[in-house]
Amino acid sequence: MENKGGKRLAPTGEPVKTTPPATAADEVKIPAEQPAPAESAAPAPAETAAPAAKPAKSRGRRLWDDYGYLLVTLAAVFVLFKVLLQLAYVPSGSMETTIPTKCLLHSAELLEDIKNQGKEIGVEVEGVKVNFPQVIAHKNAISKQLTSGVAGLLKLNKVKKIDGEAAFVGEKRIRVTKPDGSAEEMTADAIIVATGSVNAVPPIPGIRENPNCIDSTGALSLEKLPESMVVIGGGVIGLELACAYAAFGTRITVVEAMDHMLPMLDGDLTAVGVAHMKKMGIAFALECPVQAVEPSPVGAKVVCTTKSGDTVTFEAEKVLVAIGRKANTASLDLEAGGIRNDRGRILVNDRMQTNVPGVYAIGDCVFGKAQLAHTASAMGEVAAENIMGHDSTYDESTNPTCVYMEPEAASVGLTEEQCKAKGLDYKVGKFPMSANGKALIINGGEGLVKIISDAKYGEVLGMHIIGPRATDLISEGALAIRLEATVDELISTIHSHPTVTETIREAALNAMGRAIHTKN
Repeated sequence: MENKGGKRLAPTGEPVKTTPPATAADEVKIPAEQPAPAESAAPAPAETAAPAAKPAKSRGRRLWDDYGYLLVTLAAVFVLFKVLLQLAYVPSGSMETTIPTKCLLHSAELLEDIKNQGKEIGVEVEGVKVNFPQVIAHKNAISKQLTSGVAGLLKLNKVKKIDGEAAFVGEKRIRVTKPDGSAEEMTADAIIVATGSVNAVPPIPGIRENPNCIDSTGALSLEKLPESMVVIGGGVIGLELACAYAAFGTRITVVEAMDHMLPMLDGDLTAVGVAHMKKMGIAFALECPVQAVEPSPVGAKVVCTTKSGDTVTFEAEKVLVAIGRKANTASLDLEAGGIRNDRGRILVNDRMQTNVPGVYAIGDCVFGKAQLAHTASAMGEVAAENIMGHDSTYDESTNPTCVYMEPEAASVGLTEEQCKAKGLDYKVGKFPMSANGKALIINGGEGLVKIISDAKYGEVLGMHIIGPRATDLISEGALAIRLEATVDELISTIHSHPTVTETIREAALNAMGRAIHTKN
């Protein structure tokens, strides 16, 4: 039996393996352009033959059947084999920034809907205002509830938790310094490094010295709503928080060294998002790298240089530094553990194995992978399954990128810019949210769906959405890419009405020149 890709299948539907599963001896490759790791790092293990066929897609279910789904969940974030190492009272990245940011954005979205759409839809509210301390209190309550839930799951599954700071003292040997100052050395059959990332601080004079310069963590813990804010960086974190604070009434200016923002998104999506943010009152200064941050009676003065060489300044009560994140491995002493790394970013293969047998790494602390909560979770499942003897690999081709700005945007697969750079022969199908009834109801029909497909066979290469519920809709695109689906198969799949999901089928119809509710 064969699937449509020509892979030979067993009667169960799983690929027939023609070679034994690869082992921990898979080579951990270092990109040629990167500097070599420290001399103290252990050599990479020898390369072995890879399987001739991909492992079954149902790897998660296979592990859950054997060990219970909670083992997968816990292994995704913590050290396996009944031991959990955790920096003393430092929440995971999702609890620290991801979920709190979405709490602020939900409050901001509700406020925007009342102010901008309420009267039109017959809901008139007098005296609507922002109770900023309560916004922060709500964020804290949600974070506490989720954190407590994880703690409860650990206790329920009899996972031993050790509070403290861990550092390697040898291969597969770690020392944990506990809050009371005592230390304990330990080892394990397998170790998963899942320390995440921290906010990166650029070497700009004056940033570290000015208390009004804050990172994303600080922006989520302010006691008072600032009247003005300069955001350094036009990436996901900066623009999400810019949208939230602009909705609350803060005057926002975004400064970006590049000539565009959100480089990970398709250009059509970025254009829609920027246009909306400008309507919210957000100002942008592109190709305007920051040279220094100086004291100001207001709070801080950001000094920039324009493309023409002129000096411009922006003063604000707060300056949000959002230029990215870096691996949180500085205190781990990776060299002592013999773990190869690129400036602190741990090198792993597609089974999440480091060069040290039995040591795995997942999430933001690894080199060359997307720094997202859902990718970290997927990496954790892969690591856990390989520890338990399965043959599992990490594939990022179906990883959705989600930006929770207003309107929210999501992307999976290749952008049109990437298709052009690769010289691919492709087709584009688009559908405006303004032609969808449910989108009109939700946000007035702002946004679009864009599908990129192979010109010859119609295989879906990328899906890009901006508009209401984009971050939920994108899963259909991820699944289409995973299954090597074609636009014709999207068309032949009935989508319920009235829903925003209909826009995906309509975009697929447009790619085939068969659009019903828009111009071909």
